[in-house]
This record gives sequence, structure tokens and C-alpha cells, in this order.
Amino acid sequence: MATIAQALRLALRYAETGLGVTNIFGQDVGPPLGGVFTVTQGLAHAWNTPLDERGIIGTAAGLAMIGVPSVCEIQFGDYIFNTVDLLRLVGNTCWSTRGQFPMPMVLMTPVGAGIHGGIYHSHSIESLLTHLPGWKVVMPSNARDAYGLMVSAVLDGNPVAFLIPKALIRGGQAQLPGEPQDVGPLITTPVPARAGWTPQWPPVEPFCTAIGPLSVVTRGSDLTLLSYGRMLHVTREALQSQPLGERVELLDLRTLVPYDRDALLASVARTRRFLVVNEDSSMTNFGEHLMRVVHEALPATRMRLLAARHLPGVGLSQVLEDHTIPTAADILRAVEDLLAT
Repeated sequence: MATIAQALRLALRYAETGLGVTNIFGQDVGPPLGGVFTVTQGLAHAWNTPLDERGIIGTAAGLAMIGVPSVCEIQFGDYIFNTVDLLRLVGNTCWSTRGQFPMPMVLMTPVGAGIHGGIYHSHSIESLLTHLPGWKVVMPSNARDAYGLMVSAVLDGNPVAFLIPKALIRGGQAQLPGEPQDVGPLITTPVPARAGWTPQWPPVEPFCTAIGPLSVVTRGSDLTLLSYGRMLHVTREALQSQPLGERVELLDLRTLVPYDRDALLASVARTRRFLVVNEDSSMTNFGEHLMRVVHEALPATRMRLLAARHLPGVGLSQVLEDHTIPTAADILRAVEDLLAT
């Protein structure tokens, strides 16, 4: 069983050995740390940059313009805001050059709350990124999708923002094809013995998870509940705490841009109730866009968005975080309210 961090490490190993990626970089991405969340430990082509988000994005953009693919990391999504103009440039380049300059780059960054990171390490930025034309945006909720989506992102050939729910990075376990039962000790640096350590890469079978299609987690008849990332796990916890039977259909969006409009509308057409749960700010939330799409296609649908309070940040304490980010209890109340109408 691999965690999300281990699955991404294995996917990036395949990217550098089988897909021609020779630049994986960011703050502390190279040895000895291998990333704050250990996602890049042991990779042959991982290297450290200065603490300079604009330099990181600019370097990846420059490499992409000459046809060199790369995976770059912003250490925390909260620190991406000073690069928005560069992200816009990256998204525009292929279109504005009539396809002469594809932009083969993957931007990887941890997002969201759940680790008591406080005001500067708890932002969810997916709605911001969905406003940038030319970018694809993905957020896995489990290790299998993390591996498959990363391989697809590298193969895509144009900009992909790969958002990692930071509270799940050392969780979200799943079995990968060909993976031994206990992959962790083979590819994870023992902290006291980083010097001289080399990973023992297992023979994982490469596979892709297509960018676009959502995943149906559970089937249901009376309510479509859509989530992604960490909130998908909080939502499952809420649903499992009550005997709701087969009334709730739980969807894992996985890809925000391009999202799976057809599968979403097919589900809501059957249930006629729609709940979106995420941990981004409730102000101009991506869930509001999905609700508009549903309303235009299925105007009689009962709908609700459950998201984070529109505040500058998330408090360190569990009490303050629970007051800001949707909890299992909040989700369950919203589900029961919609099912009662």
C-alpha cells in the first residue's frame, strides 16, 4: 500500500526514467530533504531552487518554451499568489502562438487545511487556478489517482496544476499495480541516515488516470454529493456515521478543469438534489460554477454549497479550524436538510 506521497514519488520516478523528465525542482525538492512532504525523495533529477516562487515558475516556463518538460513545485499553495501574472502568461502561450509553443510543464503544490498550518499554510487555491485559461487543474483524493493523474499530467504536454491535499499526503493509501505490500521502507529516506541512502525502486506497472472523468465513489438515488481532495474523506466519514443506505451518490471530481460535465448532470438528473463540499473560500467558489451549470440544465434541482468561511486564513487550533472549514457534522446536517426537502 502506498501513501499519496509515495505514489507521487513512484510516478515521478517513472516520469524521469520513462517519459524524459530531467528537471524536477523547487524549494527543498532535491537532496537531502526531498521536499517538505518527501514527495521527491530519491529522485535522480530533483534539484533545489532558491526561495523564489516567481523564479521557479519562470524557469519551468522557459524550459517549456524550448520544449523541455518539467515538474516544478511551489512548497505551499499559499505562496503562489505572487506568480499569478506568470501563470497567466504560461496559460496563454500556446494559444497566442497558434500552437507553435506548447507548454509541457506540471506545477505541483500542496493545498488546503487539516495540518494546523495556520494563516499562511492552509489556503485552498483551486478556484483561483480555474480562472486561468490554458491550465488544467487536478486534485486527487487517494494514492492511485495521485499516481495516475501525475503520469497523465506529464504526458499532457500543456500546463497542468497538480494540487495535493496536504492533510492526505501521508495518507490516502491505495495499492498500485505491481507494488509490493510495504513500499514505504524501500523508497523513504530513514531520517537519521539520509547521507548515502539510495532508494530501492519497486517494479510498479505504469498507468494513467485520465484527466477529465470523475469517479463515482458510491451510488445513490436521492442526492448527488460532489467533493474532491481532503473533503472527500471528511464527506465519507459523515455519510458512514448514519444509516443513509443508498440515498446519497458520492462523486469524486478529481479534475476541476476540464471537469466531467456529462457525468455530473447525469447523476443530478436522477437525484434532483445537489450538494458541493470543498474547503476553498465560499466567495467565488468553483462549486458555484458547478451549481450554475446544473441550474441551467436542470432548473428544478435543490442545491447547496458547503465551503470554508470567507476569512483571511484558518486558525491554528482545532476549534478555530472546525469553525472555518466544513466538518463531518456540518456535511451531515446539509445532507439531511436536502434529503428532507
